[in-house]
Amino acid sequence: MSKSTGVFGPEAEAMNEFVDVFLASLRDGYVQVSAFVAVTVLLFSVVQYRTNGALVERLSENERLQPLFGALMGLTPGCGGAIVMMPLYVRGTVSFGTVVATLIATAGDSAFVILALAPEAALYAYGIAFATAIASGYVIDCFGMGVGRVDRAVATLGQTATDGGTVNANPGGNPTHEYDACCETDAARESPVLTPFSHAVHALWWVSAGAALVLGVMYLLAGAPDVPLTLGPSYAGAFTVVGLTGTTASFYLYFVGRHYLGEGRVGRARDSFVDLYDTLTHAALETSFVTVWVLAAYLLYEYGVLILGIDVGSLAAAVGVLAPVAGALVGLIPGCGPQIVLASVYAEGAVPFSALTANAISQDGDALFPLIAIDKKAAIVASIYTTIPALVVGVVLHLLFGPMTGFGVLG
Repeated sequence: MSKSTGVFGPEAEAMNEFVDVFLASLRDGYVQVSAFVAVTVLLFSVVQYRTNGALVERLSENERLQPLFGALMGLTPGCGGAIVMMPLYVRGTVSFGTVVATLIATAGDSAFVILALAPEAALYAYGIAFATAIASGYVIDCFGMGVGRVDRAVATLGQTATDGGTVNANPGGNPTHEYDACCETDAARESPVLTPFSHAVHALWWVSAGAALVLGVMYLLAGAPDVPLTLGPSYAGAFTVVGLTGTTASFYLYFVGRHYLGEGRVGRARDSFVDLYDTLTHAALETSFVTVWVLAAYLLYEYGVLILGIDVGSLAAAVGVLAPVAGALVGLIPGCGPQIVLASVYAEGAVPFSALTANAISQDGDALFPLIAIDKKAAIVASIYTTIPALVVGVVLHLLFGPMTGFGVLG
């Protein structure tokens, strides 16, 4: 209905815009995020399956290498490597410093944009973030700056874990989660209808993930352009169909199907897997869990832009030393959407290098969502710990080298 049709025209147009934002978020969350997360989670799970859990066991035994390993996982483009690390903290395998190191090094999906449009800037920004991640992780573990110490500092009444386990503060103040390993996989429910249907949706989910991965790579290599919300035999049509199908399948698997596939609990690392199909199932369900949270963030961000007129580009283009501060604050927004916007604005020469670097350090991408869902307190403390070095490094870079606008951008 157009504006010329009467008094209901503007309302109908606004409603259509709200629906379009909702459908685009359903689509984009799967193609732009879930497909890449699925690949990383699957690769890590396959290694666990082939080694019968040796990788996680060795990581647990080598505490001194944990922040370095976490930073390396976070440094991988996309959020998959960092998302893998969050359940390891929940089960007590890695330290809180490792979580912070992982999140600081995480570049999210904006890494693909910067690597394509400004590879030299990406090399320096993510190199600085990687060094900052390692240093911060070891400092937090060395001085016991974990959640337990924060609890005591604010005089809370006790330490609890939202994942159904307990939190034990070690002498350094870093919490480790204890859980019953025998209960990490629930027995599958049996249903003559829902059991085979859930397995069919699981298969459809992986077909969608494979197609979304191809479409997502094409999307990022093109510089993350706007993709029309449309149907038909075209790239945009395939983008829409695959994204909506994958997200729908993810919601079914998370809310219903997981109970009939033998893994009722999600967001937890597994020691080992029965067979390859069990490995595929675990990866699909963990990614579906992330998809649900990513969609919530997409909707929150997109509706915030629509209703409140939030302009990330203008915020990131602040003048002077406020620019890296703005970049760090944008990084506080969960999800990859705002970070992709900032990366695109940097490639246009409107954001200084100090702001890009501060954002690279501060942003957690989609990796924070599993931690938010399972241990909100740890997620909040981790976000604070990633923002502080982002502000310091960003401001120092700006004071020492100036704005450096357009540094490393391909002509």
